[in-house]
Amino acid sequence: MTLNGDYFDAVYAEGTDPFRLRANWYEERKYSITVAALPRAQYRRGLEPGCSVGVLTEKLSARCETLISTDIVDSVLNTARAAVDGATVNFVKWSLTDDWSAVAGEEPFDLIVLSEVGYYLDEPDLRLAVDAAAAHLEPGGTLLAVHWRHHVTDYPLTGDRVHAVIGENAELERLGGYMDEDFVLDVFTTSRGDAKQSVARREGLV
Repeated sequence: MTLNGDYFDAVYAEGTDPFRLRANWYEERKYSITVAALPRAQYRRGLEPGCSVGVLTEKLSARCETLISTDIVDSVLNTARAAVDGATVNFVKWSLTDDWSAVAGEEPFDLIVLSEVGYYLDEPDLRLAVDAAAAHLEPGGTLLAVHWRHHVTDYPLTGDRVHAVIGENAELERLGGYMDEDFVLDVFTTSRGDAKQSVARREGLV
């Protein structure tokens, strides 16, 4: 069963940063690898579901002209707003199982980052969320997914299963990624158009 707002309210009642996103070198290293894996230097319009306290948000905001960052806990959104200094970020109370019209707007996204959010959904909800993400991604856009690989009793899915489900989506093609014992990262693009060009090919280096 997909974890709901009550679960996260209880988690954040234990402290403002219960996942220690600002304290661990593990997180800092992972975030650095995440932004380095983005195949474009700049994006026009990004979406970051599950922004938590805004650590990755701050890094993504430097790569996006506009960024929509979401969470489902009011106190967390307030913490993220206070932490991120940037008029380009719009914080919205929203989750991947909600109506996408609340975040979609008139233009598609060219970047969607699923960082440590997929395993909170059960598999049917995850498949619906990935379908919606692919539908709201412009041709040539980037979908980056990065997730913890170790088993967590409360979570409906493992990180590896999340990435397997994303990889089964017919609208997405994998560009590359990274994996170690702790986390897995995959970069996807839409299967429409010539979006699978590598960074070097796009810049005329090969």
